Amino acid sequence: MESPVLTVETFSASFGELEVLRDINLSVQRSRVTALMGPSGCGKTTLIRCINRMHELVPEARVSGRILLHADDLYLMNPIVVRRKIGMVFQRPNPFPTMSIYDNVIAGYVLNGIRVRKDERDRIVEESLKKAALWDEVKDRLHKKGSFLSGGQQQRLCIARALAMNPDILLMDEPTSALDPKATAHIERLIIELKRNVTILLVTHNIAQAARVSDHTAFLYLGELGEFGTTEKLFTVPEDKRTEEYLSGKFG
Repeated sequence: MESPVLTVETFSASFGELEVLRDINLSVQRSRVTALMGPSGCGKTTLIRCINRMHELVPEARVSGRILLHADDLYLMNPIVVRRKIGMVFQRPNPFPTMSIYDNVIAGYVLNGIRVRKDERDRIVEESLKKAALWDEVKDRLHKKGSFLSGGQQQRLCIARALAMNPDILLMDEPTSALDPKATAHIERLIIELKRNVTILLVTHNIAQAARVSDHTAFLYLGELGEFGTTEKLFTVPEDKRTEEYLSGKFG
């Protein structure tokens, strides 16, 4: 069995006195979709924010334990490098409103001061938009503002922007919660397609969505990892009673 892309070891996180995550142990395999599920406030979003070092932007944030990307401790790396290797897509589509579609995709290079030749930029933009299943819809208006796109297209533009940096991991924090059913189905198909090239961690409240797109599922409860395993096993024969109660809708 190949070594995991991401390993979380006895990891805890807090804001001041408030402990949000406690002793999380988790490993994520390459080219898989791992869903993070659990009731509101259980620490799902905090965990992915810790994985790409956004947690520490909050005053009084503290962490202990380790998170390894391959064999490298993320907390010993430059956070800018971490965020290049670990992309993030948020709940609400957030293209840069004053930038064109083209400039949105290439923004990570510009913001990080990475110089790229014009022909290389063109290639990155086209490839990233194709990976995000958006190229055919926008190729004739690359220099129009991204904010004119529909909500689903804007979210795919944000996915293209994250993919442009060629990350090892893509973190997705409820990426379809602000979208209609048709746009949601489009993003779900895209997630299944993308896992061939990038490992995905998906925070979702949507149990049916996790069942459709994920290979593994982690169930978090009150800041602890209640259960982790293949999605099929966790959804059919959960070992933890709280997992079973959550999946059957007794709390959420």
